Amino acid sequence: MVFFTTLILSFGEIQLLFTEEVEYSILGISAVLFLIALCLLIWQIYRYCTRFPVIQRVDVPSAKSGGFQYATQTRDSKMEVHYEELSHRLSPGTSCTNLGSSLDLDSMADLEEERIQGSLRFSLFYDQLQSRLVVTVLDAQDLAVRDFSHSVDPFVWVRLMWAEREDEVQCPLHSVLDEWQTRLVKKSCCPVFGDQFSCFLAEEEVSRVTVRFEVRDFDKYSRHGILGEARVPLNSLKISYPLELRQDLQVPKKDMVGEALLSLKYLPTSQRLEVGVLKIRTVCHSNKTERALYAKISIICNQCKLRHQRTTQKMCWEVTVFNEVLTFVLPDQHIRECSIIVSVFELQPSKKSSKRLIGNIQLKKDKTSENPHWKLMMQSLRQPIAKWHLIAI
Repeated sequence: MVFFTTLILSFGEIQLLFTEEVEYSILGISAVLFLIALCLLIWQIYRYCTRFPVIQRVDVPSAKSGGFQYATQTRDSKMEVHYEELSHRLSPGTSCTNLGSSLDLDSMADLEEERIQGSLRFSLFYDQLQSRLVVTVLDAQDLAVRDFSHSVDPFVWVRLMWAEREDEVQCPLHSVLDEWQTRLVKKSCCPVFGDQFSCFLAEEEVSRVTVRFEVRDFDKYSRHGILGEARVPLNSLKISYPLELRQDLQVPKKDMVGEALLSLKYLPTSQRLEVGVLKIRTVCHSNKTERALYAKISIICNQCKLRHQRTTQKMCWEVTVFNEVLTFVLPDQHIRECSIIVSVFELQPSKKSSKRLIGNIQLKKDKTSENPHWKLMMQSLRQPIAKWHLIAI
């Protein structure tokens, strides 16, 4: 009993150590913290209540009543679309590496079609004594500006496309004899280039060559924008003397530069996708020196690069045999909506940094479209399905 009395007295002595000013200060701080916590609680309740509001239907006046008719969308539908986008973007295992070149080329052409404007002036000359083709890029006029920068930094990519067969009615396979790039002109819709290029070309092959001018907008951190193209087949021109031309820019078109035999196999139990690069056929030109080929396969999902692998280098023939299978481990949610980009590169073993892109193949699977090869693969699980594909550039 004496012990408890002493303990109570000690507590009383401890309480007597605090003055009234300190006690009121502690009480005030406690009251302020309580009010802050109460405000945060009220704010969170308000956010939760306004997250799913009750939508009332409002009649919009029609055009007949003198008003304007708008395409309306409820907030619930907007939130549903928003959550669906987040579920795709935040799916596990997704890499956020930006790959602009992985976009669908056809859709990009549709987006750029309305913005293509302007013209390009150039000159062509074939020197019969030296058997040389001289291409001069002079200037461009009234180029379209980009929406995000409100300016344009143009340059011109020049390619000499050599047709495999001149008398073929449908699109023949082409080979890039040579390619050049003009200097960059910053922030100018009417740039003046004045760059001149030349290459050796036999006179009997002039009629098979098409000069392709592709005007691009330089972008340091992303994909170069396409402002349009102009192409001139030399079989319809007399260029024994310098010929100056001006052409309006058109929507860029792809040229077929080869074929590739690819095989696809999907193993749903182990969630593996096997892409086989069996054969690659390209157009061989006599002027080209010894070269090697290799293919790079990239798996794209929601415009993000998930995986990539490359084959070994093989010496280039008219039909180069690889017979290599590359395996990718992909979750089920990625295999349902992804694209396979096969990029074929050419290089000269005797030279360093001589890599050059020949062309691409895109096998796409999404909600709106499905590649026939991909469809056959999903219908024949655990079995390799082989099919030829055109390589475009």
